Amino acid sequence: MSPTPPLAARLRGVASSPVRDLLALLERPEVLSFAGGLPAPELFDVDGVRDAYARALSGPGARLALQYAPTDGNPELRALIADRLSGRGLPTGAGDLLVTTGSQQALTLVATALLDPGAVVAVEEPTYLAALQCFQLAGARIVTVPGDEDGVDPDALADVVARHRPVLFYTVPTFANPTGRTLPAERRAAVARVAAASGLWVVEDDPYGELRYRGAPVAPLAASPDAAVLYLGSFSKIGAPGLRLGWVRAPAALRPALVVAKQAADLHTSTIDQAAAAAYLAATDLDAHVKLLQDAYRERRDTMIAALPGTLPPGSRWTEPDGGMFTWVRMPGDLDAAELLPTALAHDVAFVPGAPFYAGAPDRSTFRLSFTTNTPEQIREGMRRLGRALAAHGTAVRPADDRPDPV
Repeated sequence: MSPTPPLAARLRGVASSPVRDLLALLERPEVLSFAGGLPAPELFDVDGVRDAYARALSGPGARLALQYAPTDGNPELRALIADRLSGRGLPTGAGDLLVTTGSQQALTLVATALLDPGAVVAVEEPTYLAALQCFQLAGARIVTVPGDEDGVDPDALADVVARHRPVLFYTVPTFANPTGRTLPAERRAAVARVAAASGLWVVEDDPYGELRYRGAPVAPLAASPDAAVLYLGSFSKIGAPGLRLGWVRAPAALRPALVVAKQAADLHTSTIDQAAAAAYLAATDLDAHVKLLQDAYRERRDTMIAALPGTLPPGSRWTEPDGGMFTWVRMPGDLDAAELLPTALAHDVAFVPGAPFYAGAPDRSTFRLSFTTNTPEQIREGMRRLGRALAAHGTAVRPADDRPDPV
């Protein structure tokens, strides 16, 4: 046999996503998975999406919906997205947007446009693990910014900027993945000031912002007039992830570079999917659909949070998010979530150990639970299974009325 060519150096050290690997468990229907950040499929608007595709493939524009298209995206779709963002307090024009194949591609395009090998990227700790993959693939050096129960610490960010001179700071400030935390308005203003003073690009990833279950919305970082903020959004959480439609709202100076990067990646996002999304948004009361999601997910979040005191060992802590898809758990002492996972899988329940979400030294006692995919009844059963797994792992469970302060 001829020798196998070596892999590109840029792939070295880029680990496979444990979340994507755990999705294989969906082939085992007996497993109740709290691992993936998956929307509830029973809440997808299948009829509305089907009708939208039918409209996109009807009339004089049908053949254009199957043709090559401009790289920056369907003009009608961009205008509709811009209107929605403007209505949420982020003034946006269609020309500010580039439609992407999911917001993950938007992040990849940003990395392509801004990062040379060896460039420094600052990230909150812990953070979205696919962002870490993206920056590692770009050959960046990743430095971490600590925070607390309110999210990233702006003073710590200023210190990191002074010491490491990063090119960009990546953050999920609203219902963060993995922690579920939301950065308060005063900290957002402080982050914007740090970025503006240092010429730091900020990448604000906001796939969960519309999934709010309590409290008042907080203005996006991108609404700041001072900082240079790239705002990433997606239809995956409020529409359907199978559409693979996202966008990046970018300052005018950077948009041409992002367009060139996208041309090199895939020419343009699927024409028919964009046309169908535009038809869907034009004909659908999306606010009513989001309200349906909020009501359903609020109940699921409340069910999971209520079950945690009787499930986890004494001394455990967790977040109680105002929205989004996740709660973040820390077990006491030196308990290792990765060592617990095989026992949990043997009890037909899954979660994601926390270590892969850390770019620095991980806290191995942490893990992430997603509450959106399963019904309240399934969540209660999954928590019972997790409690049994903890017991089998040799970990005592707290009394049900012994409730800690949130992480």
